[in-house]
Amino acid sequence: MFRKAILTASTAIFAAGSAAAATSATAVTDLNLRAGPGPQYEIIGVIDAEAKASVDGCIEESNWCKVTYDGQEGWAYGNYLTAMVEETPTAVIAPEVTVGTVTYDSSKDGEAFAGAGTVGAVAGALVAGPIGAVAGGLLAGSAGAYAQPDERVVTYVRTNTLDPIYLEGEVVRGAVVPESVELVEIPDAELRYVYINGQPVLVEPEQRTIVYVVR
Repeated sequence: MFRKAILTASTAIFAAGSAAAATSATAVTDLNLRAGPGPQYEIIGVIDAEAKASVDGCIEESNWCKVTYDGQEGWAYGNYLTAMVEETPTAVIAPEVTVGTVTYDSSKDGEAFAGAGTVGAVAGALVAGPIGAVAGGLLAGSAGAYAQPDERVVTYVRTNTLDPIYLEGEVVRGAVVPESVELVEIPDAELRYVYINGQPVLVEPEQRTIVYVVR
């Protein structure tokens, strides 16, 4: 069981830059839409893989972007939102893709954290490789035979909850869980599981790769 800790991640407000038109971007995988710019904020929706969202801007020196998807506003991790630059999918946070900067009003945190439960200190970062590899199919391919796990496994993970670990980045298929995070066994199953950023995930233990996000 993981120890609970007090959130130490910064929620500073950055100054807005010059106004810019919203950028259309494509999610390279099912991507959480959150109430605020960070992994500790409540999940309020999901941007479907290959669906387009409107990016209003990103926080300066941050990978989190304010977006609108299917009429709903929220925040998404910019590493997994791509726009085409010279026929190459490129993360919207890269210098090649021009997006404006936006502010975040930290006074909204009470509402944003609602339903998120106890949050913990950010203990590391998820790794998913260069955006070119991600957009090229790394995430989709990494799921392999686990694209639809046994319902018994999913039920076990939902029933046997764990205190969540909070890591920089976003929980997506193909992301790699750092060695510092303990993976928990599932009876009669080769997969392991852990609750990351408030969400249960199934992990292939050898490569420590997330192969399924339990929603």
